[in-house]
Amino acid sequence: MRLIEKIRETLGEDASSLLEYKSTKIPKEKLTIPGPHSADYFIESDRSPQVLKSLNQLYNHGELGGTGYLSILPVDQGIEHTAAVSFYKNPDYFDPENIIKLAMEAGCNGVASTFGVLAMHARKYAHKIPFIVKINHNELLTYPNKYDQIPFGSVREAWDMGATAVGATIYFGSEESTRQIQEIAAAFEEAHQLGMATILWCYTRNSAFKKDGTDYHSAADLTGQANHLGVTIKADIIKQKLPETNYGFRDIGFGKQTEDMYQKLTTDHPIDLCRFQVANCYMGKIGLINSGGGSQGDSDFKAAVKTAVINKRAGGSGLIMGRKAFQRPLKDGVEIIRSVQEVYLEPEVTIA
Repeated sequence: MRLIEKIRETLGEDASSLLEYKSTKIPKEKLTIPGPHSADYFIESDRSPQVLKSLNQLYNHGELGGTGYLSILPVDQGIEHTAAVSFYKNPDYFDPENIIKLAMEAGCNGVASTFGVLAMHARKYAHKIPFIVKINHNELLTYPNKYDQIPFGSVREAWDMGATAVGATIYFGSEESTRQIQEIAAAFEEAHQLGMATILWCYTRNSAFKKDGTDYHSAADLTGQANHLGVTIKADIIKQKLPETNYGFRDIGFGKQTEDMYQKLTTDHPIDLCRFQVANCYMGKIGLINSGGGSQGDSDFKAAVKTAVINKRAGGSGLIMGRKAFQRPLKDGVEIIRSVQEVYLEPEVTIA
């Protein structure tokens, strides 16, 4: 079976609407499209040769090496979601070495995890696969739970263990976002001074972002603006949830927005909603990678391929997928990651 036919079969009834869609709001000609020289897009920037070297290591590693696309395994759920609930489906991943092995076996561009996970086996693996150290987290042991991202270590510590990049989360829209923006802007500056690349999890978080039964945390306009704030503090890559709705600013009733803004820039098609996110990443000059989301069981393979198709056709730069892969046996985890990589390797899945 040809690869494009396999992708169509996986997408099922969604195949035509996703693979044949033509986007007209923000034409692809205005985008910086991922390609073999994606790291070179920073040559005119103030990124140092050492940062360019780190970006090249990331973009040129694994199955997608040299394509301009990224497939990253992120496993910070031991802190973000509690370890037991994250790993009970596959207790092997309590052992941090198995996290790194999964990323390597699946041909990922890099592995993103906590200080503890990556430090435990840094001497054995840091030179074999790019490490992305997640420097802050929201922990859920405090009672009652609070929702704040706090540093768990230093940028220098990440550099000392041989990290290629640092990753961080900002909860844009939260009460603590002002401090987080200042904190991570300073951390990214230090990372760049040391020659590491920077990846920002641009998540929105505010109880008011749920209104009248609709959750706007993944609205295209709110997440798009979070992306634009993220690239402003010099993230080299943006991680964002795939948009599921729009009109967050309008329906919640805050921020700056007009109806014309929505009509001119996007539609309700998932590819256009994702392209709205790409546009906010300096029209694709900063790569957008979408998250794979949680594991739902048998539907994971279709959901992962669907997210990859939407991201690629929108002009995005890849997928960062964890739970769908590590919450199942190693062989199956490798298979689902490879199914995503196939989308980015298939030339017939084009930019819409």
